[in-house]
Amino acid sequence: MKRTLFLLFITSSLLHFFALHSFSQRPNQAYRDYIDRYHQMAQDQMARHGVPASITLAQGLLESAAGRSDLATKANNHFGIKVGVGWTGPWVVKSDDRPDDRFRKYNSVAESYEDHSQFLLKPRYQSLFQLSKTDYKGWAQGLKNCGYATSPTYAQQLINIIETYDLHQYDSMHFGRHSGRNSHHNAANTAPAVSQPSSRELAEQQFFATHPVQACNNNYYITVQPGDNLPTLSMMTGVSKRKLRKYNELPKSYVPQPGDVLFLQKKRSKADKSLRGIPHIVQPGESMHSIAQRYGIRLESLYKLNELAPDYMPQPGHMLRLY
Repeated sequence: MKRTLFLLFITSSLLHFFALHSFSQRPNQAYRDYIDRYHQMAQDQMARHGVPASITLAQGLLESAAGRSDLATKANNHFGIKVGVGWTGPWVVKSDDRPDDRFRKYNSVAESYEDHSQFLLKPRYQSLFQLSKTDYKGWAQGLKNCGYATSPTYAQQLINIIETYDLHQYDSMHFGRHSGRNSHHNAANTAPAVSQPSSRELAEQQFFATHPVQACNNNYYITVQPGDNLPTLSMMTGVSKRKLRKYNELPKSYVPQPGDVLFLQKKRSKADKSLRGIPHIVQPGESMHSIAQRYGIRLESLYKLNELAPDYMPQPGHMLRLY
């Protein structure tokens, strides 16, 4: 539900750290850390309001890039929920469908989780509560059908995350005296306990404060900062050095330079569909690689889209197809 710099686009389904073949399909430590920290919060929401914990966790992971997106770190917004009608709380401006879209800002992650449940209690999503709490596939498809996201693969993305990380296990646990969607009247103001962050988590928080996760073409990336090295970037993002080089089409001898864009999963074969028919006009100093990085396209695909020879060198003013 977010789009950021460089004409970098993302569908309203999120902030997708990933499309159908997502970063989350392979077990990732960042995802595991997020699950460890927030699964009790998701279970608490299920006990109060009836939203499956697996669905809440999967949406939180997907929409917030495992809690590391710009919107999550700056506004505690883990579900990409916009201001909408009736919202009287604080908000932040972020480019999405419009350059000045307003997103809700929360005082804590717990508030974001509570508001997500309240959001799904709206009449638009009432049909979902006719499903079993253990029917995560039905809930995932239902969210897509009810219009929570526009991406055609949104339901499958949620299912992939749930099955990769066995999130459905949290849907069948005993939740004590709070059960069913109506019990929130007794507990809506009770914030679930969250463990204090470990030294590793504090280090990660500091890292992502200076390396906000940005969205591009149904993918996510960070920007290299002064003093960065590949081992540290790999450790903090949970992506191996080999994969960072592979995803970004970089040589083994690569040394990170400030300003470099590093994608955290394999890039797409085309730019976002909103760029269909809109060419890129080459600017002085640009290379095919820098253009591919700008739009989250594989370098090989950029050459193929434009039927160019491998030795082609872009010249200022040339137009390149992106889709």
